[in-house]
Amino acid sequence: MNLRNLIISLSLAAAPAVMAGDCYSILSGDTLRMGNDLIERVYLWNNGHLITCRVTDKQSGKTLVSDGSRPDFAVNRAEPSDGHMTVTTVDGDGIRPAHTVATINYSLGDLDVERSYRLYDGVPAIAVDTRLRGTLSGVAEKELSAADRSNIEHAEDMKVKPVTAVLDRLSLPGNHWHGRAVEFRDITDWNNNLVDTRDFISYRKTNYRGNILSVTDGVNDGGFIFLKEAPCSGVQLAYNGGDFISDFGTFMVTGIGVTDKDVTPDKWTSTYSTVLCTHGGGELEALKALRGYQKQCRVLDPGRDEMVMMNTWGDRSQDAKVNEAFCLAELERAARLGISLFQIDDGWQAGKSPNSATAGGSFKDIYANADYWTPDPVKYPRGLTPIVERGRELGIEIGLWFNPSVQNDFADWEKDAATIVGLWRKYGIRMFKIDGLTVTSKTGEENLRRLFDRVLADTGNSVMFNLDATASRRGGYHFFNEYGNIFLENRYTDWGNYYPYWTLRNLWMLSRYVPAEKLQVEFLNKWRNDDKYPHDPFAPGTYDFGYLFATTMAGQPLAWMEASNLPDEAFSIKPLVDAYREVQHDFHRGVILPVGNEPDGRSWTGFQSITGDNEGYLLLFRELNDTPRGSVATWLPEGAKVKLTRVLGNGKNQNLKVGRDGVIDITINRPNDFVMYKYSTTN
Repeated sequence: MNLRNLIISLSLAAAPAVMAGDCYSILSGDTLRMGNDLIERVYLWNNGHLITCRVTDKQSGKTLVSDGSRPDFAVNRAEPSDGHMTVTTVDGDGIRPAHTVATINYSLGDLDVERSYRLYDGVPAIAVDTRLRGTLSGVAEKELSAADRSNIEHAEDMKVKPVTAVLDRLSLPGNHWHGRAVEFRDITDWNNNLVDTRDFISYRKTNYRGNILSVTDGVNDGGFIFLKEAPCSGVQLAYNGGDFISDFGTFMVTGIGVTDKDVTPDKWTSTYSTVLCTHGGGELEALKALRGYQKQCRVLDPGRDEMVMMNTWGDRSQDAKVNEAFCLAELERAARLGISLFQIDDGWQAGKSPNSATAGGSFKDIYANADYWTPDPVKYPRGLTPIVERGRELGIEIGLWFNPSVQNDFADWEKDAATIVGLWRKYGIRMFKIDGLTVTSKTGEENLRRLFDRVLADTGNSVMFNLDATASRRGGYHFFNEYGNIFLENRYTDWGNYYPYWTLRNLWMLSRYVPAEKLQVEFLNKWRNDDKYPHDPFAPGTYDFGYLFATTMAGQPLAWMEASNLPDEAFSIKPLVDAYREVQHDFHRGVILPVGNEPDGRSWTGFQSITGDNEGYLLLFRELNDTPRGSVATWLPEGAKVKLTRVLGNGKNQNLKVGRDGVIDITINRPNDFVMYKYSTTN
């Protein structure tokens, strides 16, 4: 990335105002003000070991006043020294937009600390990346369980005690703080319930798990969100059993992701990052603030990040069929479906993985076979060139599956990066599905990041990664987000575990807290394995093929199938796919949130994409029920007049008035059908 020549070191003696765009960082005396047009966080400088005094949401004018008694970051009790700040403006690079970074360095005894605060124009959020160098001790302790504390008569046990490690903190007055901790699950081969929420009124010191903590003031309705940029709770490194602590009005982000063995004097080691978002009140404002930040993590480029992908692995042939003739034939059929990207999964390469239909493959010591990542000379005697060229003629890009060499914490990351860059240079391949990861150490995490960063640097940010979230210890939904999208789940009719409403439900539940456009979501060949679903009203075969495609449209659709196994009638969905691709990016650029009821096979459900103050899209589903007219709770303002113009699916143009709680009445004549509307509202 290019750094502009705006780097200013600040001290207490010299404290100019440093501003770039809407963002600023101003140190005056012992007070640091940091923010933009939507948010301001004011700190006591404390020799760089910042202590929050107040946070203001500028849209609503509401201010959260922190008690200013304890540093936001805590890993030991040493006094801070040598604090200084450098402010840099960073140009957009196609991955992240232009932004401002205020980096503060200081020491806590034998530990050097570097905290980089990221600010983006027009986003009510401040993100903090933390790096440590030197000697760290005492971060492995667990918080004491409430069951192991003495009762309330023992007043000393009621006092707030320092936690082992805190990434961020707000200490606010009052006893009426309402919280929601949101925990996520990946490992989707085993998990089919991916979001858990825990609502609470903050009381005495309590641990909560999750990547998101949303807190609202019960008195004036203002609030904030803490986002912990880390893998899902169950797979984080050095996990201490919780991610957040609430104690009346004190809220802390915990679990830094490193141990004392990870931090050494010779290099910087990153902890997990945190983000603070502010809002003026109400769930919609809170979610829009969160999404405003999440959309900065990776710019959604329509020519790179939007896709309708086909991957043939979903029909369970594994690597038995893939070869030049098969892929060329699949491309012809993929074009008849409207596919934009054809991904060859495991089996294109000369080396054999453990998932091969033939025995004896391995993910370890890949480079003991110098030809492991060359196209299989038997399957692809001319390499991948004929497939790439035919795809280009048909308007279809080619993507590949790739599994980094796993031994010794991805010690061969440079070889992996060189392999991917070589495939990009030779064939122009830009999409790589990354599979088989197991991240069990900080070294492994760092090497993976080096791998991804090297590939992006050497390809001018052209390559993107499709990060598999189906098994093992991986990045989840809030980590490695800058590198591409998320391959959400494997489901197979062969095992009777693909139900369209299950897939729709997972996307619906995640979309409240995760950008739906970053999730790759599958639809399958409904004509296969009908015998696996005897007398089942929710069997894939009971749905129209176009409906199955529609269940994935809020995300990035994945045709998880071999096109050669489809009957001719399947290709009738091409006009739908083509029409969807025309609006795909406009739909995805909005804030996509769930509407209606949770999908259960019989509900009225769907998604709303808020693209402007008075416009957006509604993607609505009538599941298997007997009511052609359904009431759907949306995020539209009560009392507004809304004009609905059909874009896709089956429904009539309508003019409606929005009822209480955003409810609108929608007509879809057939069960298991859908409609996408473009909407506009007036008062």
